[in-house]
Amino acid sequence: MSSKERPTLGGTRIKTRKRNIAAPLDPAAFSDAVVQIYLDNAGDLELIAKSIESSDLNFSRYGDTFFEVVFTGGRTQPGTTKPDEGDRHPYSIIECEPKREVILPSVIYIQKILRRRPFLIKNLENVMRKFLQSLELFEENERKKLAIFTALAFSQKLSGLPPETVFQPLLKDNLVAKGLVLSFMTDFFKEYLIDNSLDDLISILKRGKVEENLLDIFPPTKRSNEAFSEHFTKEGLVALVEYNEKKNFEVKLKEMKSSLTAQLTEEADTSEVIETVKLRVRDAKLPDIEVVRILWDVLMDAVQWSGKNQQQNANAALRQVKTWAELLNTFCTTGKLELELMYKVQMQCYEDAKLMKLFPEIVRSLYDQDVLAEDTILHWFRKGTNSKGRYEIFSRHLSYYNKTSSPWGVWNLSFHYTYVTYCCLFGTGTGKPL
Repeated sequence: MSSKERPTLGGTRIKTRKRNIAAPLDPAAFSDAVVQIYLDNAGDLELIAKSIESSDLNFSRYGDTFFEVVFTGGRTQPGTTKPDEGDRHPYSIIECEPKREVILPSVIYIQKILRRRPFLIKNLENVMRKFLQSLELFEENERKKLAIFTALAFSQKLSGLPPETVFQPLLKDNLVAKGLVLSFMTDFFKEYLIDNSLDDLISILKRGKVEENLLDIFPPTKRSNEAFSEHFTKEGLVALVEYNEKKNFEVKLKEMKSSLTAQLTEEADTSEVIETVKLRVRDAKLPDIEVVRILWDVLMDAVQWSGKNQQQNANAALRQVKTWAELLNTFCTTGKLELELMYKVQMQCYEDAKLMKLFPEIVRSLYDQDVLAEDTILHWFRKGTNSKGRYEIFSRHLSYYNKTSSPWGVWNLSFHYTYVTYCCLFGTGTGKPL
């Protein structure tokens, strides 16, 4: 079998594809150029911003280097804050006085740069993260300058600087243990609250994912609510102390409510539930009024409500009151607490459609179980400060006396109210005496 010679390509050469030749990185030359702009304009930030705008420097490649020059006056060594070789200038943020009026122009200057070159925000994040992770390498007054700059940056809403970029790098164990984070955050809080409200500060802390664990900025040996209150009260941040106390109080209430709900769902013994409440109250130092409110909320939350059957809802609510009357009676030890319980029941019956018509029956049941005293009920009706639902509850009974006037003329109005209250709660419920 003959084989033909295959044709070949003649006179051709395989050409190698040309690649883009990337210029080698030269951050030193870029740094020297930016430093020279600072020196030529004698630190005047307005003139420096104009010179940078008209320059042909490659900021997209050397953004980190640019902010190193802004913060420290020159290039820093990789992975540290130590100065690298090259020119430096004396107009940096680290070299200025630790005063807001001195640092604020630098914040405004950076804001102008970022508006013209938005891509540099990532480089600012990188440099700030690098510096904050290395706080121990700065002097005390330099750390204060960084804290003031950070506060002013958030106050001026510096082109979308994300709070988590600032706060998360701070929570390194070694920085916290040395107390550097507490000092930095204290300076930050004090500076930020000069121009902003506490709500603004809390919003930033939430976005930075540190609001839930403010105690984490304290060294482990001082990590307690007492130390928190003592430190920030001494620093004049009373509003922050009050906020933390309120938050801790709400957490304790939530924990207590969750624990009691679980016990009621499991139908625990009343004496066991009472001991649990006493223990929680003692440990959390909860006010008696809040305890009464929580107990009622927990009792009603544990009821299996019917979607349509109102009579079934009424029976369930009254059965719950009767079952746990001893629990309520244990903690309603004064007339003031009994009155608070009445207000709580009144508001729930006024706001909850399921209980709207049950208020007299619930109060009557509480009275029968010795939870509420007669004097408390009369005081509530005569002088109670909360009028919601009161007129609706007793209007039907009052109208009875408007139609059947006394043969001796118009009765004293307070006598009417007292008499009707007795009829509603201790009588037939029709407005007529027993």
